[in-house]
Amino acid sequence: MNKLIAIVNVIAWSGFWAFGYLAVTAEGLTTAQWIVAALLAAAGLVTGIVAYRKLSETGPAPRHGNKTNAEG
Repeated sequence: MNKLIAIVNVIAWSGFWAFGYLAVTAEGLTTAQWIVAALLAAAGLVTGIVAYRKLSETGPAPRHGNKTNAEG
């Protein structure tokens, strides 16, 4: 499940940066196009934050395999 959340996180942040950059720097956008780009950027921001918080709450994945004996 963490892999799926991580993929959603990457896609959400990519959408945030792509549409946010488009909304801020594009010239000649109509008001409707600017609003759509800003809403998509906001959706990416919110989804990215939620996915990041979900990942940070679960902590690192458990490691499997041989454990070394620290006592020698």
